[in-house]
Amino acid sequence: MLLECKELRFTYPDSRADVLNNLCFSLHEPGFNAVFGPSGVGKSSLARILAGSIAPSAGEIRTEGISTILYSYNLERLPGWATLEQHLDEAAPPGKEELRQELTAIFGLRNLMQAKFSQLSLGQRNRINLLRYLLQDFDLLIMDESLANVDEKLRERIILHIKQLFPDKMFLCISHNLLEVAKFCKDVVVLLDAASYRVLHGLDYRQNYVLDKSKLDAVMLEIMNAC
Repeated sequence: MLLECKELRFTYPDSRADVLNNLCFSLHEPGFNAVFGPSGVGKSSLARILAGSIAPSAGEIRTEGISTILYSYNLERLPGWATLEQHLDEAAPPGKEELRQELTAIFGLRNLMQAKFSQLSLGQRNRINLLRYLLQDFDLLIMDESLANVDEKLRERIILHIKQLFPDKMFLCISHNLLEVAKFCKDVVVLLDAASYRVLHGLDYRQNYVLDKSKLDAVMLEIMNAC
């Protein structure tokens, strides 16, 4: 499995300033990876390019073993009149009932199946949106602040279970959460500005791992200093 960006450049129409300029990196093998950096450096633009919703101005994206890319993003809205159960019925292909029940429990949504989307908190909306994508068939899932407004303990529980349930899938997390990126991700693409970036390594923490706090602090410091 491979996701590779080669000399990627992106400029919005009628703008002279590049959002991305000569971005090159590659991600290998399944697992959690991240794109990290301050606001305005092109993280979501990169996510949308990878998902195919916008085209790069120049450069190449090469994949191996990745046929389907899905893009989940913060505050994605669904029709407010439908219940969560109806939204999952529409999203889930046949044969996913057992996975659906397991994810519903992990995400803390089991008692909200008859609630309407418009009645949910921001964190609950993000959770049901992410759950919808996990029930679909994909090779790469881009999670653009998909767990924003979710408390830290539940967010960690969700991430650890996703890692366990989808060991053969690739995930790319777009996040402002330094702790989350350093702790759970394997490769971290740190965007500094349109033409500057670094690729660093996170802890790739998983269930039943013993957390080395000193290593986590060192990774967080390295990522923070890179910015």
